[in-house]
Amino acid sequence: MIKVLIVDDSSLARSILRDFLEDDAQFRVVGEARNGLEALQKTHLLNPDLITMDLEMPVMSGLEAISIIMGDMPTPIVVISVKSSAKIAYEATMKGALEFYSKDVFTLSLGREQRLHIYETLKRISGTGIKRKRLDNDHGLPLPAGRIKLRPIRAVVIAASTGGPKALMQVFSRLPANFPVPLITVQHNSSGFDKGFVQWMQGYTPLEVRLAEDHTIPRQGTIYIAPTDTHLIIQGRYLALIGGEPVQNQKPAADMLFKSAARTLGAEVVSVVLTGMGSDGAEGTVAIREAGGITIAQDEASALIYGMPKAALETGCVDMVLPLENIPSRLIALTGIGGLWN
Repeated sequence: MIKVLIVDDSSLARSILRDFLEDDAQFRVVGEARNGLEALQKTHLLNPDLITMDLEMPVMSGLEAISIIMGDMPTPIVVISVKSSAKIAYEATMKGALEFYSKDVFTLSLGREQRLHIYETLKRISGTGIKRKRLDNDHGLPLPAGRIKLRPIRAVVIAASTGGPKALMQVFSRLPANFPVPLITVQHNSSGFDKGFVQWMQGYTPLEVRLAEDHTIPRQGTIYIAPTDTHLIIQGRYLALIGGEPVQNQKPAADMLFKSAARTLGAEVVSVVLTGMGSDGAEGTVAIREAGGITIAQDEASALIYGMPKAALETGCVDMVLPLENIPSRLIALTGIGGLWN
């Protein structure tokens, strides 16, 4: 049984969340709080396994409450707030929140697969606990002899999901402003949070951060973020936004991006699979490896959720398994010979 504390100043929002959660027998709502201060008190009293946290509340904001809770009584926290708070929601991940959803997700008529995906995410998060600290060294797997050679690299493609915003920030913040190739990224986001993600990330990296647009020629030193609810691919010289059904229950899907990169760029691409649930990015990792590209996966010790990196690793097509803090320096080394986009 997963004990949940719901924190929101709206009684209607609390009622909707309670109904949604208790529709799955594994969740039990043990308490509700109307503001951050009540959340602190009830976290001490009820010792929940999971907290859902609104951000904009009277008396004490959700952001302040998250900071105090994670310092005094670390508990898995999921932010559930309005779209206008998107930038603050990403800041909440820096304070310790593990995932976030827009409130309107829970007022929609969700399909069975969507509901199951949210339930599974919340179950995984509730069992996360406190991530252990790890030694700052390189646990990269031995590379096939002679396979990884310096060659022109034209792009880095990245996949991330749960825990991804903070992981991406840690990678992008350590890359120089003159990074020689574009970084094209699929981060699984709640609908409507993509623009907030771009705005938030701009404050943490010297690189330019943009929401990907159709028919754009990627530029070096620029991070392109896939919009929500649209697949992002590389098509010839351009980025392209396309429709279609979700892949691996995701839209945008990293597999779509990775496979298009393999077709277009061949050996001149590096792929990175970061923290997240499920297996998105695994098939794309195979495609990039078969095209001669270089493949990286985050290691288990530094990943909040080891689902996506593990799935990529299990394909047998990952060249390097690296702790998060070593990925930026490896990308710098691998892209030392930049390639022109043509």
